[in-house]
Amino acid sequence: MNDIIKGKWIGKPLDRVDGPLKVSGAATYAAEHDIDAAIGFIVEATIAKGTIASIETANAEAAKGVIAVLTYENAPKMAPWGDGADDRFEQSHGVLVDGTIRHYGQPVALVIAETLEQARHAASLVAVTYDEQAPALGVDRADSELAEGLDGGFEPTNRRGDFDRAWAESDLTVDLNYTTPHMIPAAMEPHSAIAEWDGERLTVRNSLQVIASGVACLANTFGIDEENIRVLSPYIGGGFGSKLGQHYDTILAAAGAKKLNRPVKVVQTRRNLFHAGPHRARIEQRIRLGATRDGTLKAVNFETWSTQAIGYFYTEGPMASAASAYRCDALHWTGKTRQANETLNDSMRAPGEALGGVTFEAAIDELAEKVGMDPLEFRLKNEPTEDPASGKPFATRDLVECMKRGADEFGWADRPKEPRSRREGRKLIGYGMASAIRGNMMQEGSCRIDLSAGGHLTVKMDMTDIGTGTYTILTQIAAEALGLHPDDITVDLADSDNPATAGSGGSFGAGTSGSALWNACIALREKLARAGGFNIDPDEIDFDEGTMQAGDRAVALADVLKDSDGFSAEGSIKPGEEHEDYVQNSYGAHFCEVAVDMDSCEIEVRRFVSVFSAGRILNRKTAHSQCLGGLVWGIGGAIREELWMDERTGGYVNRDLAEYHVAVNRDVPKCDIIFLENPDPKSNPIGTKGIGELALCGAGGAVVNAIYNATGKRVYDLPVTLDKLL
Repeated sequence: MNDIIKGKWIGKPLDRVDGPLKVSGAATYAAEHDIDAAIGFIVEATIAKGTIASIETANAEAAKGVIAVLTYENAPKMAPWGDGADDRFEQSHGVLVDGTIRHYGQPVALVIAETLEQARHAASLVAVTYDEQAPALGVDRADSELAEGLDGGFEPTNRRGDFDRAWAESDLTVDLNYTTPHMIPAAMEPHSAIAEWDGERLTVRNSLQVIASGVACLANTFGIDEENIRVLSPYIGGGFGSKLGQHYDTILAAAGAKKLNRPVKVVQTRRNLFHAGPHRARIEQRIRLGATRDGTLKAVNFETWSTQAIGYFYTEGPMASAASAYRCDALHWTGKTRQANETLNDSMRAPGEALGGVTFEAAIDELAEKVGMDPLEFRLKNEPTEDPASGKPFATRDLVECMKRGADEFGWADRPKEPRSRREGRKLIGYGMASAIRGNMMQEGSCRIDLSAGGHLTVKMDMTDIGTGTYTILTQIAAEALGLHPDDITVDLADSDNPATAGSGGSFGAGTSGSALWNACIALREKLARAGGFNIDPDEIDFDEGTMQAGDRAVALADVLKDSDGFSAEGSIKPGEEHEDYVQNSYGAHFCEVAVDMDSCEIEVRRFVSVFSAGRILNRKTAHSQCLGGLVWGIGGAIREELWMDERTGGYVNRDLAEYHVAVNRDVPKCDIIFLENPDPKSNPIGTKGIGELALCGAGGAVVNAIYNATGKRVYDLPVTLDKLL
């Protein structure tokens, strides 16, 4: 592997190959396809639980431009929600199936008109009455059960070591309760879909992170074969987990198109997305930690309680942050949940570690203070030699190096030793740090490449690019492996007719799709070497600038290709034994400085230094952008983002970006991002590890720890807003 990768293209800060298309408006997003489609507008339920008693659509149907109004009484047949598959992304997402209401904002009608304005006006004329029932809303510890569908493959319980004994042997303990709020992904592009039918064949153009499971969902929903479905999502304006599966926009567009025998477009409004799109559930956490007086961590117990949407088995697991973090005698966790009449709770922005990276890292700081140790010193002292949760060896372990490098670059030695001890005028200054650990996952994926007689390579797979730079890094991988210039490579993604991958999500996209492509390139190298008359191992041949060379012998690819019909090859990847035998993580460490106004308690995040180890870096520019984005989300989650539920109705009251506050330019400080490049051959053929969500893990923890260092106040009901510091 390392002998072939010379670094001519892999690792370089190549500009995005799709950049010119995007800045010129030529990159076509889901809602922008030039198709003569009718426009659908969603009518939402205004209760959280019950049944429809009556629905009057006559006034809407009579409105100007209206073509049809779909309700459960006249919509095309769809399988009930949850049918067809155990996988939540593949199960039926049938809507308008019956009059049952599971959550506030559930679609009860789709108004289809010639224009958006006509559809939106007519939607206001639909009158619905309900037989309302008392909903199950929010966390209820007494009514919770062990979580089915815990994120990241974690079991709902873990018992390693004797916690009661380790707790009793601890000289110093903390027993802390945290709450983290409902949050939304807030991708720039709203969920959008255009659907059209040709007989029994359905074509959907939408914004979707994982194509293959999206096809299965449509098949299960409408009762058709997967071979009769084509899904295309070539450009996606952000996902953050919210577009991992199909949602109401796609299902309703397909239902409307089937009803009308005409293409239908449905674009969810921003307000729609607060109820009809996935979000992060409110979670209650109890963290108990114990240590001896010399700072040896003895006991860790992490309990969580949250909610699941009705018929949608997913629970976030913040305890993921504790699984591989620090050495201890006993590590226990329990994840519990209950089914509630809430919108879909689903994977969102580093699910698990995004939350645990705040609460667990804050709890570690609090224990370190009780022991009387510097937070960095405490973490370094409790560095494990094996995975605390499983006892398995680590494939690599670079956390200590990340922490030490970050501390040096940041100037941690100058940290205020006591809270509220450093001031600049009316500003209280604080330093905070936290670890970042994110599991490195590998999924199955396939790729096909075609090298034309003219020397142009086409890469085909159903992998998606959600704005992360996938088109670019795949171009670099192919260029490196085959000695081609990036201008001679076209990457064709996000088409269900292409070979299947796991798509974008979980930070496994680059490793999975990149490895499938790499293996396809290795297969093509072998074919080209044989065609060029080489009788040696293709790994001994240098492919560079359109030439194959070994020793004194050089053969131009053009000479091999000119009398051929071109060459094709396929490659695939799946998790191997090393993903079972070793614990594979990406690592990082965050160091943060904040200033808090003594009078108003306004919080200013002043600077960040973050150091990451995520295997081989494929493109330093796109990787830097990914990590910068993670820091922004970490800041937002720590001090800004909070979705408020009306406990009477189950609806969210701040359902727009004016009242739901994400971090913006003014909130983002100078961020120094440093990569410790350490390719990991146990991870995949190209030595990469997941990086897309790594920077978010622990970023919020560094912020809240810095706020405590500045103010002397700890906040357990997140986010840390100024009213909680006053």
